[in-house]
Amino acid sequence: MKSGELNKLTALELASAIKAKKISVPEAVSAYMDNIEKNDKQFNAFLTVASEKALECAVEVQAKIDKGEVLSPLAGVPVSLKDNISTEGIETTCASKMLKGYKPVYNAAVVEKLERAGMIIIGKNNMDEFALGCSGETEAFGAIRNPWDVTRSAGDGSAAAVIAGETPLALGTDTGGYIRQPCAFCGITGINPTYGSVSRYGIIANVSSMDQAGPVGQNIEDCAALLSIISGSDERDSTCLIKEPFEFDLTAGVPADSMKGVRIGVPANVTSGAITPLDDDIKNAVFAAVKEYEAAGASIEEFEMPLMDYVIPAYCIIGSAELSSNLAKFDGLKFGYRSGDAKTLSDVYKLSRTEGFGMEVKRRIMLGSFVLSAEQYEIYFKKAQQVRILIRDAYKKLFERFDFILSPVTAAAAHKPGEYIDDPMKTYMGDIFTASVNLAGLPAAALPCGFNKQGMPVGFQLIGNTFSENKLINAGRVFQSRTNFHTIKPGKKS
Repeated sequence: MKSGELNKLTALELASAIKAKKISVPEAVSAYMDNIEKNDKQFNAFLTVASEKALECAVEVQAKIDKGEVLSPLAGVPVSLKDNISTEGIETTCASKMLKGYKPVYNAAVVEKLERAGMIIIGKNNMDEFALGCSGETEAFGAIRNPWDVTRSAGDGSAAAVIAGETPLALGTDTGGYIRQPCAFCGITGINPTYGSVSRYGIIANVSSMDQAGPVGQNIEDCAALLSIISGSDERDSTCLIKEPFEFDLTAGVPADSMKGVRIGVPANVTSGAITPLDDDIKNAVFAAVKEYEAAGASIEEFEMPLMDYVIPAYCIIGSAELSSNLAKFDGLKFGYRSGDAKTLSDVYKLSRTEGFGMEVKRRIMLGSFVLSAEQYEIYFKKAQQVRILIRDAYKKLFERFDFILSPVTAAAAHKPGEYIDDPMKTYMGDIFTASVNLAGLPAAALPCGFNKQGMPVGFQLIGNTFSENKLINAGRVFQSRTNFHTIKPGKKS
């Protein structure tokens, strides 16, 4: 098999080719490394490429495969990681000057599981600083560019790397939509799993009560295979709730009547643009996805999504409060960057955090410190937590009526640089369709469903009830068995 043909394969197809000895693991890893070296200067999807270690691991995994050891359905497949996931001996910066040069002395739980499964970690992906926002512009080491149009944002390096053919799979994190939004911007598939299904041990915290690692891939089946590897129990994370990893049967085809009896709710106040203006191209593509499900046998019902006016205020208050607490340890003494100009202890704290953090991080630390102060705690933080309970309860009632909720991921396709970064409220409102999922701890999958008039991808999301990942994967397979949007790459529209 020629190395140039690799990026045409899905991750599961590549694993099958490795198992059939059509290509070796070292050859596959080298081919993706070549793609990164050749292309990534224009996309800036990678912050670190672990070439030497990846090739060493590739040789070891190939030896195990040759011995007949059964590792996983993705054995030998390269994978990249968002740069807030700890990797032993490999620089992990959260795209921040504060952590430049930091090399963890341990692996995150998800990394341990990937390595046991025989997957090869090839590098660390660029991201917004400490995963704040989805503009792809707040990082300290250069903005991330969209492979469909390098004048537009990709939202996250993991999504950009997959669609650019620099990695067959990636692992991201979702706090308020930061797997799903980049997937919609780049025309690929991603899953935000139920909170508590994947260990957060070793993932550098942003908002601890919402952060969840999840897969980013070319299609829903690749994502499901990766999710089955990283999910499951971990005694080091007290929020990890499931004992066994998810299991998905991906060998059987998708039955023609598999959506019969499935109830899908479509929030009319979202799709009408009543909550926030929605581009016509987004609206048309999302309704086309609705029609596909209806044609597949699902029953569709419109409804009014409750509490939408409160989602962003609650999310921003809780998120900023937890962030300010989580980042307090980066003080120039125990952890992180230390200013060379500091002459007193007060200088160390003040200058190190001033120089080490970017503007968006500082903005949210200040907001979080404010809402946690003794004078404001009851007024803001406590009320935001009460609203969160109301949002969670509202979803519980909705899932008595529906199996899934289908909505847009974003109100517009990938934006140009500067459209979000200079307008904080526009940044926060970008999470309007996704943040409630994280507030409620629900699973959701983002799938590509078309293109706008400028040729940029459009995506929709399916939201499921807690721990309904099997149903969610099946619904995603149904859509992708009926459409080809997930197969289209930059430069090709059919």
